[in-house]
Amino acid sequence: MTRFPAATSITVGRSNADPITLSTHQMGTGPAVVFCHGFPDLAFGWRHQLGPVADAGFRAIAPDQRGYGASAAPDLIAEYGLTELTGDLVGLLDALGIDRAFFVGHDWGGFVAWAMPVLHPERVLGVTGLCTPYLAFPSVATHLGIVEGTVDRQYVAWFQEPGVAEAEMDATVEPILARIFRTGVPLRTALEFALADGTLNMNPFKNPESWPMLGRPLGSPADLAHYCAVFGRTGFRGGINWYRNADRNAAEHPAIGRQSLDIPGLMLTAEWDPGLRPEFADRMVDTVADLTRHDLLGVGHWIQQEVPDQVNRHLIDWLRAKTS
Repeated sequence: MTRFPAATSITVGRSNADPITLSTHQMGTGPAVVFCHGFPDLAFGWRHQLGPVADAGFRAIAPDQRGYGASAAPDLIAEYGLTELTGDLVGLLDALGIDRAFFVGHDWGGFVAWAMPVLHPERVLGVTGLCTPYLAFPSVATHLGIVEGTVDRQYVAWFQEPGVAEAEMDATVEPILARIFRTGVPLRTALEFALADGTLNMNPFKNPESWPMLGRPLGSPADLAHYCAVFGRTGFRGGINWYRNADRNAAEHPAIGRQSLDIPGLMLTAEWDPGLRPEFADRMVDTVADLTRHDLLGVGHWIQQEVPDQVNRHLIDWLRAKTS
């Protein structure tokens, strides 16, 4: 039975701005493991990991990151860059009296987790990336080039204009999430639908009813209802604002994805992830000094929910090896 602890609102101080609050779920004692979710997700996305990791002798911590769930959602777009997002994690450790932690990140949360040893190396015991390898977030221009400049067909590019994407997405929360939270399918199947009208479409967030229900639902109907209730209340603005800082992040922190990391790293790839391809992690052997890698076959992007037992086994074995 999945155990997911109730949230506590934790005030996180910042050196150059007012404090914010992060709605945080935690359980267990021992070395700290901080779980960083992606888009469009919540701390709830780690519901299969917190209990097993706590049972293995660790303090498992999962916040709704800024802009999500019950955590603070500042108005300014500039409040959602990697400076601010990693600063939140440092502030969270400070508030909890934790010196150093392991960081586990998926999707956008993976970019935040891998940024930690570059921006705050003194607070990091190691990093695990689920689907997201250690690399710089691709520029908006790179994303746009994939669809030959057609903004509406590439979600990262479509997200850039303030107010546009959220205005449409907030009115179609359930159709979006019902299609996003699905098990993986072979890439050939996914590509067939992305090219259905003869032109590549990489934007499942616009006109979601036109996208098919590929794979099987992840979790129970109650799990989907929870996601829908939360995003129905908050909307998607907070998470979208992370994408609006992509080029700013590269300008402010060019070392991220390029600087060599002298830390333990664990990389779990997903064979059927259409966006974060396993081959993107190949160069990590040159940039992460102590790297362990496992390639998970026949699974899609949401590996922590699709195959939690596999993910937990690899993660716990690695955590134990790095703390023994």
